[in-house]
Amino acid sequence: MGTALVYHEDMTATRLLWDDPECEIERPERLTAALDRLRKCGLEQRCLRLSAREASEEELGLVHSPEYVSLVRETQVLGKEELQALSGQFDAIYFHPSTFHCARLAVGAALQLVDAVLTGVVQNGFALVRPPGHHSQRAAANGFCVFNNVAIAAAHAKQKHGLQRILIVDWDVHHGQGIQYLFEDDPSVLYFSWHRYEHGRFWPFLRESDADAVGRGQGLGFTVNLPWNQVGMGNADYVAAFLHLLLPLAFEFDPELVLVSAGFDSAIGDPEGQMQATPECFAHLTQLLQVLAGGRVCAMLEGGYHLESLAESVCMTVQTLLGDPAPPLSGPMVPCQSALESIQSVRATQAPYWKSLQLQGHLAGCWATGPHLRLLCSGCDFELSLDVTPVPTSPSTHSPEGRPPPLLSGGPVCKTAASVLSSQLDQLCLHPAPPVCPAVALTAPDITLVLPPDVTQQEGAALNEETEAWARPHESLAQDEALTALGKLLYLLDGMLDGQVSSGMVATPPSAAAATLEVAIQRGLSHGAQRRILWLNIRGKEAAALSMFQVSTPLPVLTGGFLSCILGLVLPLAYGFQPDLVLVALGPAHGLQGPHAALLTSMLRGPAGGRVLALLEEDSTPQLAGILARVLHGEAPPSLGPYSVASPEDAQALMYLRGQLKPQWKMLQCRPHLEA
Repeated sequence: MGTALVYHEDMTATRLLWDDPECEIERPERLTAALDRLRKCGLEQRCLRLSAREASEEELGLVHSPEYVSLVRETQVLGKEELQALSGQFDAIYFHPSTFHCARLAVGAALQLVDAVLTGVVQNGFALVRPPGHHSQRAAANGFCVFNNVAIAAAHAKQKHGLQRILIVDWDVHHGQGIQYLFEDDPSVLYFSWHRYEHGRFWPFLRESDADAVGRGQGLGFTVNLPWNQVGMGNADYVAAFLHLLLPLAFEFDPELVLVSAGFDSAIGDPEGQMQATPECFAHLTQLLQVLAGGRVCAMLEGGYHLESLAESVCMTVQTLLGDPAPPLSGPMVPCQSALESIQSVRATQAPYWKSLQLQGHLAGCWATGPHLRLLCSGCDFELSLDVTPVPTSPSTHSPEGRPPPLLSGGPVCKTAASVLSSQLDQLCLHPAPPVCPAVALTAPDITLVLPPDVTQQEGAALNEETEAWARPHESLAQDEALTALGKLLYLLDGMLDGQVSSGMVATPPSAAAATLEVAIQRGLSHGAQRRILWLNIRGKEAAALSMFQVSTPLPVLTGGFLSCILGLVLPLAYGFQPDLVLVALGPAHGLQGPHAALLTSMLRGPAGGRVLALLEEDSTPQLAGILARVLHGEAPPSLGPYSVASPEDAQALMYLRGQLKPQWKMLQCRPHLEA
């Protein structure tokens, strides 16, 4: 349905009129730099552009007191000295004669975006606004924020559209205490915030920003604070926080709408955050959120004060909302000990309120019956056979000491970080080609799929000589039908690895499925240098296998167990391995419902830059093939339905595997050192 971009040039009118080192970083260029970058990248043209309207005073009153709204309205007629005196009554605030107009536009933009998404005009969108909002409280401006844009949007979605479950994700580097205060007793709003805290020594210096602030009354457990107690948090830390904390809660909560307080002062180079997450990390975070709420995601700008980093991070977020694959993450995927300490502290604090965090168990080799998932990571520096174990990554890649130093204000480290950021941005193309779309290859003429309009139904195939050469060692590929399917697979796989096709799906005869998968892996590894392939073979029960690069595990069918397996095992392994290609093979008796297969396939797009190839047997239902084609295209997967906890057997099997694999795969850790 498309992506909306909401903006109004009048929001650049407010600026600081006197000297104030604390407030001078909140300036109009924040918006113009982001908008210029969106235009240069061709992203604005791909969005539905909406011009922001002013919110009414009645709409502001959804969360703010009439007296406070009246006070801000009166700033329109105040002189410079009066504005400065009034600003001094609040913490880190400046008022301007245009503040009331601009702040109403910022709220109005948020409301327009929510209305457009919830009425089906668009699937998702981004509101490019200022002033920001998440610090603003019922009767007080705070931290550059005048009216609480995201909080008003949430209240509006509840009042006008009747929503009962709204997730707010605040990835700004500062704690959005304004949102927390407004909804801390409301179980219809789940508020998640990570923020620089440093044991209370970072602004806004609030005790209630710590992990043990979990809401009150009926809202107990619906406030989730993840405090970062040191600077320098990077891509691995942010992804780990999503996989091990936010997403389990979010799936259990099952939101109808996701609102993002999208502050990019948590990105590399920002003087406020001093963090190391690169712009493409926000593409991955956005993509992970798009599997929730049917893809109804509304992001609204909060902070971000390094103009290059801000602009590129905004572009990465918008590009992902448009459905483009997230670029590969840079750097070692190894969460630091401080991040793991914070994540575990929050998990322990929130466990009494959430079933998804209560999965406990002893390390035991207890294997459930039913479908199994086999996971094999094949590297590039070895013979092209499936049973050769790749050489592990060098120790420095899997060590916190191998991470770049934290960003500190001033000095050579800060200059080095700025140089790294500039180098990264210079490598990005200012005018990217139009997005490459998925392809579907079918051999059975009677299968009819309902596909998105820009998904190609592939007719091409590899040359007969090449196909026959690959098929020759496999007796099951000798039949004409199997050869035809193999030719289509080779043609599609080459297109994906050459960048002509983003992802794909191939149907194969059941008798030739295993051999076709083996050829796909070998062909992928032989296509150029430095290929890393992750494949998931989902079929009937198999014997247990365990090594650093080969895992066999039961794939639970209950929602809680399935999500624990995907979020706690498959995705951490995938992000740690950083594959160039993911193969998902659904074999006989795979046992997955369509929504489960779709969610798994959709979430694997992130670690591989969108390059996911699904192999289905031709007796699979057309409905399953259609769902997979749509999620490979970037659409949201269907809901899994009501949350159900994992069985004790599934929980024990998962705990056993995690315990065995964590020493080599650090993304599996959600506690410092080894889990007990």
